[in-house]
Amino acid sequence: MAIIQLKTRKGAVKMRTPLDRLALVIVIIGALNWLLIGLFDYDLVASIFGVATFVSRTIYTIVGLAGLYSISLLFRESAPTRE
Repeated sequence: MAIIQLKTRKGAVKMRTPLDRLALVIVIIGALNWLLIGLFDYDLVASIFGVATFVSRTIYTIVGLAGLYSISLLFRESAPTRE
């Protein structure tokens, strides 16, 4: 599994794995769906997969799990870098 290093302004390195990036992408897609619901009362997931179908509930569950996983990104320690 490839780990991506992001440098912060203070010289610390934050590690991002592909799972971290996937979770963030899923959360962003879910947030865009909520934006559509809030602004236009249009649920894209329900319109594509049906209201309360197994597939739409599975998608909502995946987005929720990705959101829970993304909480861990807030509390990860940054490793200081040496130059």
